Amino acid sequence: MSTKPLLNTLERKSILFLGDLTLIGLSLRNFVLRAVDYQNEEPLFYQIAIVGIGVVIYFLLAYIFETYNLEKVPKSVTYSIIRIFTITFLFTISIVFITTFFFAFAYWQLYLLVFMIFCPIQLSLWRLLFNYIFKFVPTVKRVLYIYDASTEDSLQKNVNNINGEEGNETYYKVVSTYLNSDNSDPISENKLLENNIDSLIINTRSYNHFSKQMENMLVNSLLAGKEVLTYTSFYESTYEALPIDSHNDSLYEVLQLSNNKIHYIQGIANFTFNFFLTFISGLAFLLSIPFVFLLNLFLNPGPLFYTQLRVGKHGKEYKVFKFRSMVVDAEKKGAKMATKNDARVTKFGKVLRKFRVDELPQVWSIIRGDMSFIGPRPERKVFVDKLNEVTPFYNVRHLVKPGISGWAQVKYKYGENLEDSIRKLEYDLYYIKNKSIVLDLRIIFKTLSTILFSRGI
Repeated sequence: MSTKPLLNTLERKSILFLGDLTLIGLSLRNFVLRAVDYQNEEPLFYQIAIVGIGVVIYFLLAYIFETYNLEKVPKSVTYSIIRIFTITFLFTISIVFITTFFFAFAYWQLYLLVFMIFCPIQLSLWRLLFNYIFKFVPTVKRVLYIYDASTEDSLQKNVNNINGEEGNETYYKVVSTYLNSDNSDPISENKLLENNIDSLIINTRSYNHFSKQMENMLVNSLLAGKEVLTYTSFYESTYEALPIDSHNDSLYEVLQLSNNKIHYIQGIANFTFNFFLTFISGLAFLLSIPFVFLLNLFLNPGPLFYTQLRVGKHGKEYKVFKFRSMVVDAEKKGAKMATKNDARVTKFGKVLRKFRVDELPQVWSIIRGDMSFIGPRPERKVFVDKLNEVTPFYNVRHLVKPGISGWAQVKYKYGENLEDSIRKLEYDLYYIKNKSIVLDLRIIFKTLSTILFSRGI
């Protein structure tokens, strides 16, 4: 049995991050010491400023292009290298631009050329080395999945979630399962040895019905350096969402959502984010009105705006405003969820939706106090009522104000049915539970990258 410790996703990301940071730091050091001609200026301040700005620019680009999203299986190694090469090239161009136009310095051309050529090359080689190492280093943790009668119905679904969805990698693989019941044979230490188990993931309604033998086995596994965790903990840390159908401690997790302490710093950050983003969005909205109005006359005849009642904080309905992107009387046959390739969306409406221009009028709802810029997307009451019949947790998302963009929007695909809405609810609950300045910033950056590259959410 292998006793080598297996690295989890966070540890892999940390290694990758530290490697990037080291190489970027060395490249910037050589740039500020050799490539820049300070022209009799005191260089220390400028050197520190350029290095600091450079590090921030690189990791912003890396985040926007999702180079640390190790859970998502890349299309190919070639694609990954081209992506990191592109990011690094944009990074070097940005540094040269800032140094030239903001600090007005000249350059030693040879060293400038070395910086612009070798920085992308060395980052690309480091990424190749990183991928190469993990082809030979054990990467996937072998899992014993422990469940009971209450979670037996969702056994296959939960096993698939542990193994990873299509196109996603969790670095866990279920190699054995165990039904915890009074009639089950105890788990022997030999079973763990035979299956070379690294992790035990437990998904039971209660932890008070474990036998003494089971408790001893779990403790001994911990002492032997194995990972022992609940299914909810695994799901939350891996998918950054709450598994509302795991049945074990979902209710407990949901009850914690309403008990979060309100921190003054978080409150100030929320106000600042909303004020700044509302101001920017408001300007964009005002500037877009004449263009959308003119194009609407020829490409999308009918009203410029449409209004609709949505469910907001504490379940109260309010009126939402959007640029109309569908044909007139799109719901004359009754309420229907929008789909990704909805036939009701006009050609001009598709352009509005692709670049999220149709969302801009919602800034008025923020000014009125009905919405926040960041939060769960608002839904209509007819669908809220249907979803409440499917899951008792759906109304929990109304603990906070709805938002124009949210965690579910940047983490999950376009919702087309009730099943997608329930899955997006897992991300909404995670956001409500883990709401923070850092999480809000992540949503803002991911939203901006979605708009800039017209990615589907």
